[in-house]
Amino acid sequence: MNLRLFILLLTATPVALAQAPLPTKDKPAAKPAAAKPVATVNGVAVPQARADFLLQQQLQRGAQDNEQMRGMVRDELVNREVLMQEAQKSGVAKQPEVQTQLDMARQEIIVSAYLREYVRKNPVSEADVQKEYERAKSQHGDKEYKARHILVETEDEAKALIAQLKKGGKFEDLASKNSKDTGSAQRGGDLDWNVPGTYDKQFSEAMVKLEKGKYTQEPVRTRFGYHIIQLDDVRPAKFATLAEVKPRIQQMLAQNKIEELVKGLRAKAKIE
Repeated sequence: MNLRLFILLLTATPVALAQAPLPTKDKPAAKPAAAKPVATVNGVAVPQARADFLLQQQLQRGAQDNEQMRGMVRDELVNREVLMQEAQKSGVAKQPEVQTQLDMARQEIIVSAYLREYVRKNPVSEADVQKEYERAKSQHGDKEYKARHILVETEDEAKALIAQLKKGGKFEDLASKNSKDTGSAQRGGDLDWNVPGTYDKQFSEAMVKLEKGKYTQEPVRTRFGYHIIQLDDVRPAKFATLAEVKPRIQQMLAQNKIEELVKGLRAKAKIE
């Protein structure tokens, strides 16, 4: 299970658990009464806890807690128990591949529970969220650029196309016919609105120097090839409010905490 999956597990709503009454001086805590099985199949009890767990999963997915849903949960657990008993008789549970899958599932459940607890005890603070928001906002910049480009393999190809533009060739037509960026080529080279940080440094530096309606007079080289860039328009940048992106920032920072935890544990571990 990778760290991305860890975060999905961490952000899932925990299953609600019933709490035993707290002890007092006069009255010690009573032992919780054994819950009545949700069903009995061939003499084997199906614990109520399984029904509670499965029901909670369905509620998190938007299901309604009603008698029909509880009946469906019970039927599902009975079906599973019937199949489980038959599978045990068949000996399939003893197969090495099945045993490996069981080991992996157990490890995943325990590790996920540990990470949920770790994040609960080491929460992302409001100050951390605010700091990350301000950092991202500063990197975003205050302007958005609407540009087009033509991407070709060689500098000579790019120079030849610039020569055609100077003779009156239409940028959109040349992009459609010649650009190896097939996605934007279908739109006449249009890259839509983006902040400079979206592009490679060489591309963005050349783009922001252009006047509206102008194109680069020399090819711009990036790791993708050679570009001819035309700037269509500029406007003030829009940036999401903190309230809009707060959940994503919290999730990202929680993931960072987990990555640091794993990094630290690996550093201390004896790995051969």
